[in-house]
Amino acid sequence: MDIDTLLPALQQHDKQAFASLVRAYHRKLLALASSIVGQAQAEEVLQEAWISAWRALPKFEGRSSLKTWLTRIVINAANSRHRQNKPELSLDAAVEDNPGFWERFHPADGHWSKMPGDWGNENPDQLLEQGELGRCLEKTLNKLPDLQQTVFVLRHVQDLELDEICNVLDISSSNVRVLLHRARLKLFQTVEHFQETGEC
Repeated sequence: MDIDTLLPALQQHDKQAFASLVRAYHRKLLALASSIVGQAQAEEVLQEAWISAWRALPKFEGRSSLKTWLTRIVINAANSRHRQNKPELSLDAAVEDNPGFWERFHPADGHWSKMPGDWGNENPDQLLEQGELGRCLEKTLNKLPDLQQTVFVLRHVQDLELDEICNVLDISSSNVRVLLHRARLKLFQTVEHFQETGEC
């Protein structure tokens, strides 16, 4: 079922339509809230977001999809819970801390220019099937600073475009790029380390 087709019923505060909306998006939005405020507060933040969405549905104008609109509400609720100063980040610090930083990424799209470690013995799918690399990556992702983790999750789990991330988090595009590169670099280092040692 296409949730966007429920919009007229949702705007009339139809409880069954709203229950369908919650069932469709609750799990992903909970993961998003958790990436911003941590698991301990995520459920409470998401409940606040659902209440805000319920109240605002009659005014929803459809300028974006319901998913994008809900994502913004969750991020706003999580950010208001986790409000702090957001200094401008410098890419220079990432470069200084990591010699060869630029060589690790393809200049056109930011993907790895060279795969980490020796991928010849086992391919990434086999490693993920074993579960070890997946657990290492999840551990690394959970240890990232909150904003890095949020940007990474929005981009690679929620599939938001960079300009949407800027709007939702109210940060500059240069900050988004720096945060995304730092998160990718940490994950890259985890994969490299795992390939070399077999450990996290």
